[in-house]
This record gives sequence, C-alpha cells and structure tokens, in this order.
Amino acid sequence: MEFYKILVPVSGTEADEEAMKLACRLARKDRGKIWSVYVVTIKRALPLDAEIESEIETAEAILDHIEMVAEEQDYEIETDVLQAREVGPAIIDEAVERGIDLILMGAKHKRRFGQFSLGSVVPYVLQNSPCPVILYHQ
Repeated sequence: MEFYKILVPVSGTEADEEAMKLACRLARKDRGKIWSVYVVTIKRALPLDAEIESEIETAEAILDHIEMVAEEQDYEIETDVLQAREVGPAIIDEAVERGIDLILMGAKHKRRFGQFSLGSVVPYVLQNSPCPVILYHQ
C-alpha cells in the first residue's frame, strides 16, 4: 500500500509520539505528506468559532511537541488546530477535505467499568473513515 497523505490526529497522550514516529516511517517510503491535527471541542452553549484561549494554548503546545517528534525523525509535518462540537466527525471531515490516504491514530489503554475501552472517537473514525485506519495501541 502507498500512503502519500497521512493524517495523525493527536490528543496529548504518550501514544501520539509513537503514532507520529510510525507515520514518518510510512511516509518516508513513499515521500508522503503528514498532517497532524488537534481537535478542540466546543460546547453547544458556545458559538463554534468561540476562542477558548486555554484550550488553544494546550492544543498548540501538544502540536509543537508532535512537530519536534517528527523533526527528530527528520521529517517535516503540517499541524492544525480544529474546533468542532465532536472530535470524531472533525477528523473524518478533515480526512475527506484533504483526500487522505491513511489515518494513523494513537490509542491509549483505557478501562471503563473494568473492561477495555476505545472511547467514542476511535470507533467513530473506524466506522466512518473514507480510507484505511491504523491504530497504534500503547
């Protein structure tokens, strides 16, 4: 498989770093382009274009760190902060808009009621993705 356009959504977990390293290895083979996005969730009570300064600062710090991880892999990426009501649909919209060939996501080990859980974002992306999805499970 050839991946020329890779989307790496990040959330600030340790799994993000390893997902980015893997994306760099996959993209280097085909000289692909990598986009990394962080989705800021906007509550329904606020307008969608509301600027929540603390959330945006957090998002930019996480994306700066991910950019450094990519630079360590000798790869240049583009980053973007997205604002949306829900994370899953924002990721899918970004993938469709950019014509992405692969979504590569880091998934942190979660337990909910004693059971392993992927949360709500990962299943949504898996169900609705227009392209292959690779999950890196930490």
